[in-house]
Amino acid sequence: MRLRTVDAIRYVTPLREGGSLPGLVEGDDDGLYVAKFRGAGQGPKALVAEVIAGELGRALGLRIPELVLVTIDPQLASAEPDEEIQDLLAASAGVNLGVDFLPGALPFSPAVGPAPKGAQAADIVWFDAFITNVDRTARNTNLLTWHGDLWLIDHGASLYFHHAAARSVGEERTAFPAISDHVLLPAAASIPDADARLASQVTAALIDAVVQAVPRDWADDGDMQRYRDYLLGRLAAPRAFVEEAERARGRR
Repeated sequence: MRLRTVDAIRYVTPLREGGSLPGLVEGDDDGLYVAKFRGAGQGPKALVAEVIAGELGRALGLRIPELVLVTIDPQLASAEPDEEIQDLLAASAGVNLGVDFLPGALPFSPAVGPAPKGAQAADIVWFDAFITNVDRTARNTNLLTWHGDLWLIDHGASLYFHHAAARSVGEERTAFPAISDHVLLPAAASIPDADARLASQVTAALIDAVVQAVPRDWADDGDMQRYRDYLLGRLAAPRAFVEEAERARGRR
């Protein structure tokens, strides 16, 4: 599995949402991408989480915009009047992450709908519990509606185990209590049924492929092995995150 690489030829506009200051850039393939910069405050680990989670989700059939690698030339900074953006572009020279821009997409709101229900909602809940994504709540759904379909975005807050200085024994086997705040949990069908549909698709070969898609200047080989071990261990039965999600669903 390999992500396409595009060169950024123009910085179009900042997207001032959240603390990472993503920006819309034009690539040399004439495409528009939401660029997430390695020089932002969250650092490259957020980009690693985006790639691993995004490519896993796509392999499971979830709608996630295409991810590409965006090469930033530091000369782009010279054309920007905003000093903060100048500094960000200069600090992000080299390989960054790009997310295919969905023109006209609207943020999903449960109050507006139509909300996914049943198996579709359960599959997304299962996925987010598996990758420990704390950022799919009613306050910030990180879901878009585009051409009548639901699209999942912004997975940089997932796989948060990697922020610990050292590996904790059994870290991959933990439940995920934060799933109780998931925006789609009230509409979800059985989480164990979703587990039966999805877990067998997450093979060791798939995990290897998505981990190998991460550029090595974002993380070293030792880090990559830690991601492999974590994800494989998380799949080992019994899966506490499935049990926790189903209990949370029963309380909603």
